[in-house]
Amino acid sequence: MKIEFPNRDGHLLAGRLELPESGAPPHGFAVFAHCFTCSKDTAAASRVSRALAARGFGVLRFDFTGLGGSDGDFANTSFSSNVADLVAAAEWLTREHGAPQLLIGHSLGGAAVLRAAPRIDSVRAVATIGAPSEPGHVDHLFADRACDIRTDGKAEVSIAGRRFTIQREFLEDLAEHNLLAGLPDLGKATLIMHSPVDEIVGIDHARKLYQALRHPKSFVTLDDADHLLTRQRDALYVADVLAAWASRYLPERDEPAAAADAPEQGEVVVAERPDMRYAQLVRAGRHELTADEPESVGGADTGPDPYSYVLAGLGACTSMTLRMYAERKGWPLDHVEVDLRHAKVHASDCAECEGREGRVDRIERVVKIVGPGLDAEQRTRLLEIADRCPVHRTLEASPVIVTRAQE
Repeated sequence: MKIEFPNRDGHLLAGRLELPESGAPPHGFAVFAHCFTCSKDTAAASRVSRALAARGFGVLRFDFTGLGGSDGDFANTSFSSNVADLVAAAEWLTREHGAPQLLIGHSLGGAAVLRAAPRIDSVRAVATIGAPSEPGHVDHLFADRACDIRTDGKAEVSIAGRRFTIQREFLEDLAEHNLLAGLPDLGKATLIMHSPVDEIVGIDHARKLYQALRHPKSFVTLDDADHLLTRQRDALYVADVLAAWASRYLPERDEPAAAADAPEQGEVVVAERPDMRYAQLVRAGRHELTADEPESVGGADTGPDPYSYVLAGLGACTSMTLRMYAERKGWPLDHVEVDLRHAKVHASDCAECEGREGRVDRIERVVKIVGPGLDAEQRTRLLEIADRCPVHRTLEASPVIVTRAQE
């Protein structure tokens, strides 16, 4: 959902509000602050926000003044104005939808949410991703022009291939903020997420932030992620961790109400996500999942593709069936793992496709049976049982699929 709201200077800031596709009320609202000179549509901001919405959160991401689709002149902004924009975003969200309990900031946006949090009473938790321990860290992006900026009052600099005008007041404002000094009195649960191989904001910044904070505080390493979280899996991991961590500090969900709106046993409801090209929200009972197509065919890769869900159903059914059979027999089965692959092949190239012509669907299933106490006969029998799992039988039986329009 595209939105606009005014900041303290009357400029309209462009934003996007991500809401759960299920239509259920979010179990918490969050505001996401993007990195320096970036926008709300960066890979990190969009992917993390959408993934959190798929997990039941309402997330507002917006462009700071003079960036992206927002009004105003970037040359007249500062770190202080970014903090003020964050407060304005929280006020709009409170008026129109619900007060934010969570602030999330990426890079310099992380420093901004730490500074803004004490000014937003509803906020109970703050999370940073690759944040500097001092706002002045961004000086290194235009260090070669710092003298010109201070001498001439302003200078044009190149950041990530784009030209920006930086004024002397911007540098002076950065120097005035001692972020670390205020952290002991933050009074909010805080999560620091940082990659140890971050080449833009070094891992030592995370150490300084963590040491300055008081409990409750947490640190999660992003392992080999880059600063901008350009890999899809890194952004989704951040969303998974954030959702689990933040749930501890949000009000209890109304589980009975959520359960009443859930599909019945054996029913699955799939609906498009309007903000994405192919992504789907999948609801099965009280569980919410996401399906999508890979980026190679125009999707956003926010979830497994449809065939992966078919394979997952077959694999899960196979493993469960072997476990149930082994328990019933009292056999020492320690672990089952099922590896599945789907491909369309020519019938003439498929040894198992005798009597069929043209291209056929072929699913290869490799079952790993772990149990040192199992003998050869038991292992053979378990492999035979794999072909008798209910989903396997359904797929082989060519089920009748009836389609009708909803009245």
